Order: sequence, then C-alpha cells, then structure tokens
Amino acid sequence: MEQSFVIYIAIAVASIIGLWIILYFIPVGLWFSALVSGVRISLIQLILMRWRKVPPQVIVGALIEGTKAGLTLNRNDLEAHFLAGGQVSQVIHALVSASKANIELSFQMATAIDLAGRDVFEAVQMSVNPKVINTPPVTAVAKDGIQLVAKARVTVRANIKQLVGGAGEETVLARVGEGIVSSIGSSSSHKEVLENPDSISRVVLSKGLDAGTAFEILSIDIADIDIGKNIGAILQIDQAEADLKVARAKAEEKRAMAVANEQEMKALAQEMKAKVIAAEAEVPKAMAEAFRSGNLGIMDYYKMKNIEADTSMRESISKPVSKKANNEDEK
Repeated sequence: MEQSFVIYIAIAVASIIGLWIILYFIPVGLWFSALVSGVRISLIQLILMRWRKVPPQVIVGALIEGTKAGLTLNRNDLEAHFLAGGQVSQVIHALVSASKANIELSFQMATAIDLAGRDVFEAVQMSVNPKVINTPPVTAVAKDGIQLVAKARVTVRANIKQLVGGAGEETVLARVGEGIVSSIGSSSSHKEVLENPDSISRVVLSKGLDAGTAFEILSIDIADIDIGKNIGAILQIDQAEADLKVARAKAEEKRAMAVANEQEMKALAQEMKAKVIAAEAEVPKAMAEAFRSGNLGIMDYYKMKNIEADTSMRESISKPVSKKANNEDEK
C-alpha cells in the first residue's frame, strides 16, 4: 500500500514537470492571449522563438500593444531588432506615443535611434513636452573691464530626425555659454547688459546654436546676472607692478654699471699712481747718472733746489691770501 502511494506521488511530480516543460516550449497561454488580442501568430513560431533565444513574451507583448494602437508591425522585424541588442518595448512605446501625438516616426527610424544608444521613448516625450536645461554659471567680461556671471535656462525640444548622429546636451550648453560670453564681451559697458539682459537671448538665438544637434532650441532666458571682479583694474594693477619691477631692474642695472665704472676708475688711478711713483723713483737715478756723466753740475742742482723752494714758498703764501680774499668777498 505504501509502495503504491509513493509511485502515485512520483507519477504526479513527473507529470507536473512534464507539463511545465511542455508549457515552457509550447506557450499556449501566450498564444491564446495573442489570439484574443487580434494578433495572428502560430504555436510553431512561438516554439521556434525559444530556439532562436528570443523571449516570446517580449515579441508578443509588443505585437499586442502595437496592434491595439493601430500600428502595423512585422514579427521578423521585432525579432531582428531584439537580436541586434535593441529595446523592443521602448521602441513600441515610442511608436505608440508618436502616433498619438501626430509625430512622424517610422519603425526604421525608431530602431535606428534605439540602436544608437538614445532613449527613443524619452525623445518622443521631449518632443511633446520640451525640456528646460540650466546652464552652469558663465563668466564674461564687458569692454569696460567689469566681470559678469550669468546663468541661463535653455528650453529645448528633441529633433527626431537629428537624434542619430546629432550632438547632445553638452554641445548645446557649450554653444550657449560661448554665445553668452560673446554677447557680453561685445557690450561697451556692463550696465547695458544689466539693463537689457534680453539682448543676450536675442543675440544667442540668432546664431543658430542648435545646428547639428539632436535638439531644437525654443528659447534662451537669462535667469540671473551677478557682478564679479573689476578685471580692468586688476590688469592695470598687474601692469603697474610689472612696470615697477622693470624700472627697479633697470635702476639696479645702472647702479651696478656705475659701481663697476667707479671701481674701474679707481683701478686706473691706482695704476697711474703706481706709474708716477715708479717714475719718481727713476729721478734720483737719472740725476746721479747726470752727475757722473757731467751733464749736471752741483751749481745747477742747487739752482733747481732753490727754484723748488721758492715755488713752495710762493704757494704757501698765496693760499691764506686767497682764503682771506674769499672771506672778504662773502662779507
């Protein structure tokens, strides 16, 4: 009795496992759901999807959603897109949303956008509801040298035709920042920018910054403008400090040259003094030689000494007289 009970249990478990395997490879429930939804697909195709490593739930679900929305879809195209690594559900959601919003979007375009790595469903939603992008603070300097820090809000709408190969948000922000810098830099005064911030928006919008991007710029609004540093004054101060350093360097160079010239003159004077001393040392020798040769007599020598003494006396007498005369002239 117990052995028969164990056999019955084993048969029941084997039956359940067999039924699960059959239902896994032959998804009757999924086929019936497609049938009642108006999607014509055979059980054989569902079984073959298993062998092609394609989940039947994804393909059948996409076919049901598309059929209910009035779209004409091809099962082979959906399978091919899935095998290529695409998001089948996102593509169908995008096609349904585009159809309801009267946006022209073909299946080939949607799959191309999806395979390009962009969220095609989000792109369709952005076409219906534009997105606002806040730019980081943009620093620019007007012609009067005053720095301005501006923040802008860019309203963009996805350009479906440019999503494949078009530039992203980073490019749009970079171009808008460049336009703001150019607009502020061309203003003669920072006061003009503060009085008319909308002039920046007009100038930036007129440049067609959305060319080659995946977005269409609808508007550019200046959210905030703050006054920064006085760049002109800072540059003048830096220039003055640089000029002062140059002047000091030139003055130091002149002083060094003057010191070098003075030292050179001292060296020349010492050299001349040495030559004079050397020449004076030769005088006694020459006189002695003159005495020996008879060219100079003793009386001539005494006359020369008398003349030297007389000259010294005259010089000593003339000095106090000149000083006394100078004192009298001063009085």
